[in-house]
Amino acid sequence: MVAALAALIAGTTPSAAGPPGPAADGPERHRPSDGRLSATIRYTEHGIPHILARDYAQLGFGTGWAQAADQVCLLADGFTTVRGERSRYFGPEGESDGSLSSASTNLGSDLYFRGVRDARTVERLLDRPSPQGPSRQSKELVRGWAAGYNAWLRQNRITDPACRTADWVRPVSELDVARRMYALAVLGGEGGAVDGITDARPPTAGKATAGAAADPARSARAARELFAADKADMGSNAVAFRGSTTANGRGLLLGNPHYPWHGGRRFWQSQQTIPGELNVSGGSLLGSPAVSIGFTDKVAWSHTVSTGVPLNLHQLTLDPADPTVYLVDGARERMTRRTVAVPLKDGSSVRRSQYWTRFGPVVTSLDAELPLPWSATTAYALHDPNAANLRMTDAALGLAKARSVRGARQALDRAQGLPWVNTIAADSSGGTLFTQAQVLPRITDELAERCSTPLGRVVYPAAGLAVLDGSRGDCALGSDRDAAQPGIFGPARMPVLQDAPYAVNSNDSAWLANADRPLTGYERVFGTVATERSLRTRGGTEDVSAMAARGGLKVADLQRQQFANRVPAADLAVADVVKACPAALPDEPEACAVLARWDRTMDTGSRGALLFDRFWRKLSASVPSGQLWKVPFSAAGPIGTPNTLDTSRPGFATALRQAVAELRSSGTALDAPLGAHQYVVRGGERFPVPGGTGQLGVWNMIVGQWDPAKGAYTEVVHGTSHVQAVGWDGGRCPVARTLLTYSQSSNPLSPYFADQTRLLSGERWVTARFCERDILADPKLRVVRVRQ
Repeated sequence: MVAALAALIAGTTPSAAGPPGPAADGPERHRPSDGRLSATIRYTEHGIPHILARDYAQLGFGTGWAQAADQVCLLADGFTTVRGERSRYFGPEGESDGSLSSASTNLGSDLYFRGVRDARTVERLLDRPSPQGPSRQSKELVRGWAAGYNAWLRQNRITDPACRTADWVRPVSELDVARRMYALAVLGGEGGAVDGITDARPPTAGKATAGAAADPARSARAARELFAADKADMGSNAVAFRGSTTANGRGLLLGNPHYPWHGGRRFWQSQQTIPGELNVSGGSLLGSPAVSIGFTDKVAWSHTVSTGVPLNLHQLTLDPADPTVYLVDGARERMTRRTVAVPLKDGSSVRRSQYWTRFGPVVTSLDAELPLPWSATTAYALHDPNAANLRMTDAALGLAKARSVRGARQALDRAQGLPWVNTIAADSSGGTLFTQAQVLPRITDELAERCSTPLGRVVYPAAGLAVLDGSRGDCALGSDRDAAQPGIFGPARMPVLQDAPYAVNSNDSAWLANADRPLTGYERVFGTVATERSLRTRGGTEDVSAMAARGGLKVADLQRQQFANRVPAADLAVADVVKACPAALPDEPEACAVLARWDRTMDTGSRGALLFDRFWRKLSASVPSGQLWKVPFSAAGPIGTPNTLDTSRPGFATALRQAVAELRSSGTALDAPLGAHQYVVRGGERFPVPGGTGQLGVWNMIVGQWDPAKGAYTEVVHGTSHVQAVGWDGGRCPVARTLLTYSQSSNPLSPYFADQTRLLSGERWVTARFCERDILADPKLRVVRVRQ
């Protein structure tokens, strides 16, 4: 088979050349390759490319080509972001690209990314030898990806209306691709605080007073909200089952990441093959040259956004005579002032200064609700260890080459490149793995106890965000001997659960990866222990623990779990709601009857789901979570508590009345099927969408955009994205079913713009074609041989 694949690759022929592309970026050290790279791409149904290549550069070439073919506009938009050129093309006050940073405006985004560019941050990381820096294979993938993207631009005409005539669609350099990977790495740290970094200004001489201090209680509440998994626009579920629970003794994995449906953080599906070296299928984040989550003939894995806090703050004591000088052990250190110029469309530019310290940039907020005032005596510096991490691609390659869950764990321990996710994996021998192998600041509970400022003493226990005394040298983060870089935890300190009957995570901490084998003993920065779990965690754990206890599991059981659409909030509360409903709605008996008849799912045909959903959102927004239930949380029974809805709260009747009135005002029947009011429109065709929010506890999480006039969710903002249900049957080929919910291309003229969204609407799957015989047997097989 290897020889046959090699022969196929060797038959690569040039594509028809197209018109030359626009001029490349200005002079830089890393230029697009002029080498003769090539690859063979076999497209199967739904436009899924199976990329064959001789080496990593050629594999990157085929991947860059194929991604450009499907997503050139989103990719080009992201490259405009990391070059710091959004103000030049889209205006400084325009809304920024939220997929690569938290900047509220294009100007803020450009100030940050121009600062990264001017400081040559990514160049320095590329120059670091492996394992601190990226490996040669990773660099070759990046080199090839840039060349493949550029070759597609040169040889093809853009048809996507979003950028068909745009002057911001330009060739990229290897450095552009690496900068995009850097942006993904710092999303949870510097990238999540861009406005606070670029807006930071020292107090003027006329205002050099003590100034306002950060309020500890308010900051703790804000930090808890900021780092709460159920508030993020990324999340996920994943579960691995050990062979003892399956029908054939082999492992099973269900991965269900929840990511944005629009913009540059979408997944893109492919298979990557270097005969005899690498063979992996799965989903990649756009612009990534490797498979991010996926499966091979031996191992399957997925990621879930973790509770680890990937940054910390250092509270600086300033020189009273100069607010840009801070003291460490009594010695004065001057901040580094970086002046950044952002070009505008009219040829002028905006110049702003940023202030950097030994710890990182000065920051005056982490978001609007968490201000960190820079006064004459105090400032705050943000430390983000992922600002020194360009190893994410190596982590992905390590997983793709692993032959068991033990090998997967070893690969993650070597690379230490995952910035903000957990990993859940299963293998063909029946093994399972959960690991929070994540790049985190080395904040031990002992260090936090010894070095927290008064603000940190409140914020760290509440949210895991450490605020350390930056004036003391003995409060430095230190190093673990097994860590890939100074100031982060080594693998020996990370929560790990191996070969449990099941390992599951739904964005809560590692504590209950298996409810019968709780994980404890990790530092607070990783997450909490013995605290209340989300409804999605509780419902998912109930489901998968019951599945494991029942045994005899197959891939079909994973598929049923994905689209069960059970509503744990309803199982806990709907009986109490129905009982209290007549008193709360004396003039609306129909509403009470609808809720009583509801099947407690978020299927598209479910009647009553919409009414309960609108009621529950209003109730959750008006009644604090600690007051919703009569029976409080108990660490002794974390899956079953809290429970028993407190319908005596004033907010209960108000929320029920408001939900009924809202639907009535839009002309929506109280028992309307969910799919008639939760849908997306693609090419003029309406697709009902099953699923519900994390607030309801639904595994198949769908977060819609509510249109009050229509009484409907008319678009999906984020939720279930690249789903995979994977097992093995003893043969050469994995047994895998996949679904890319928003489809492979965002180009409305593409045949792959909505085809998998249609499958989602009907809760149907794609049968993965992994082995050669299955690829070649596809009646829709299309072979494209591409080269420079």
